[in-house]
Amino acid sequence: MGAFVISKRYNEEYKFVFTSRKGKVVFTSLSYELKFECEETIEQFKLKSDTADFLKFKSTSGKFYFKLMLEGSHFATSRKYTTSLRLQKGIDEIVRYASVSETLDFTSNDLIFLED
Repeated sequence: MGAFVISKRYNEEYKFVFTSRKGKVVFTSLSYELKFECEETIEQFKLKSDTADFLKFKSTSGKFYFKLMLEGSHFATSRKYTTSLRLQKGIDEIVRYASVSETLDFTSNDLIFLED
């Protein structure tokens, strides 16, 4: 099962990514000024993931990606995929697991691993 991971960008704004069950990033959200906006967007997406639209694109370098739309608004962009089949597998992962995925918060600056 995948997970939503909340973190901070370098400009101190918040974002979240959806990771696959293998730990690869599937998509990255837009930026949010406040952390609770990330949390609300994740919960809204979990509830309405079955109504999401995936707009598929091909970059000038030949890579495939999608923009994730919810209620007509763009809120996330996928990573780049080498084939359209892998792109579809990323979409399938979202459709299958997003509504039941856990949310992880990595926004604090506390050290997870203490130095010896």
